[in-house]
Amino acid sequence: MTTPIAAQSPVLSPERLAGAYSYAAYRQLIDELMTQGKTTGETQSEDLTAYARLNIQRMERLDKKAELLPEMTAALAALTQSYEWVIITEGWCGDAAQIVPVLEKIAQASQGRIRTHYLLRDENLDLMDHYLTNGGRSIPKLLILRAATLTEVANWGPRPALAQDLFLEMKAAGATHEEFAEQLHGWYAKNKTQATQHELLGVVEQMA
Repeated sequence: MTTPIAAQSPVLSPERLAGAYSYAAYRQLIDELMTQGKTTGETQSEDLTAYARLNIQRMERLDKKAELLPEMTAALAALTQSYEWVIITEGWCGDAAQIVPVLEKIAQASQGRIRTHYLLRDENLDLMDHYLTNGGRSIPKLLILRAATLTEVANWGPRPALAQDLFLEMKAAGATHEEFAEQLHGWYAKNKTQATQHELLGVVEQMA
């Protein structure tokens, strides 16, 4: 789900942006915490660590196998300005594991016009609380900023509309977290990043 934004003041300071994780550093952090039986975020539990372990496998698979749509590659080539993509995420988040590698692949294919920066939600609640979804701190959340001003162009997340519809249907039906996770990750596996990419394609085309 994408939200266009009129020009405003900078979303965050250059210093805060500089302190964000690169994708490699974000992945390294998750891996290092896993060796300690932990994950990112303030809350720690065996369940969250188990989710994070599965998410590492999901990200590794998408890093290797996800391919960008030809339309996405063409839209990236049409960009004429530079952008900072700020991604609010956590290692235990299943949606983030399915989406963050796609965001990174898009940025890597942009020939330097898009740079990614990863912030942990629980360490940046003041920023997160400007981007609530139905009142909740749902992640991942993508903030698209103009590089020159750090003002917002648009934001997207926490998941493609089709996945959000599935989430709302199962929530209304009283599904357990386990039931929802099974259905959601099954959907992501079958969809093969297509819905995510098509929505993000619309975002990139707005940026051109």
